[in-house]
Amino acid sequence: MNRFDTMSKDALSRVEEIMNSTKLNEFLHRKEEEEKKKTCILWVLAIIGAVAAVAAIAYGVYRFFTPDYLEDFEDDFDDDFDDDFFEEEEENADK
Repeated sequence: MNRFDTMSKDALSRVEEIMNSTKLNEFLHRKEEEEKKKTCILWVLAIIGAVAAVAAIAYGVYRFFTPDYLEDFEDDFDDDFDDDFFEEEEENADK
């Protein structure tokens, strides 16, 4: 019986080793899957950031090279109004 007891202890220890190694493998594979998810999310965010940066640069170049027509219109309007006002002051001063 002593022989069978040692064999069963050896078998039990081997089974425990196998179980521990499978748990370790499951843990390592779970970590790998989490890392894959993180890298996937990181790539998606990097692509979105690159597209946003290109769009911002394109908008900046567009704004730089596009003339501002409203500024010219406001200048013309202000000049006409100022001339009329000063003419009335000069007429009042002459009287």
